[in-house]
Amino acid sequence: MAGAVATSAQAQKQAEEDAQTDTLYAAAVQALKENRFVMEADKVVFKYGDVAFVNSNTNFVLVNGKEGTVQVAFNSPFAGPNGIGGITVDGMVSGVKQKENKTGKMNYSFNVQGSAISAQVFILLSPGSNQATVNISPNFNSRTLTLYGKIVPLEESTIYKARAL
Repeated sequence: MAGAVATSAQAQKQAEEDAQTDTLYAAAVQALKENRFVMEADKVVFKYGDVAFVNSNTNFVLVNGKEGTVQVAFNSPFAGPNGIGGITVDGMVSGVKQKENKTGKMNYSFNVQGSAISAQVFILLSPGSNQATVNISPNFNSRTLTLYGKIVPLEESTIYKARAL
């Protein structure tokens, strides 16, 4: 009898976790559709596969309507152009494309044009959670970055935006 109670409690806990991840996914999809989101990254993968685990408060892609920000900061001993060990680029967002397939996988892409960078940004949000992958491809060089993290609505984000280029 104790096993049945434990199984029931496990099933209840799993159902609650599923409901929470479904809610996070729905909020992420809605934020993408409204063009008001932040992808807070906790891992960066560089062009040749080097990995850096980073602070999600200072590594992000932000879209707020037609304005966007890409910021990376690598906990480096060097201040970097943005003052926190990386770069921050503000720019105009254009060419937004959104597509959700039958399985719930969401593809979102756009161009960002700032004074110091022009890049294409590709976001993949898998169904069932707010976890996403972002590929950033600069137009002026081949230093592609891949960010892993979560999509949150803009008003729920806890990012720290540094000095932009």
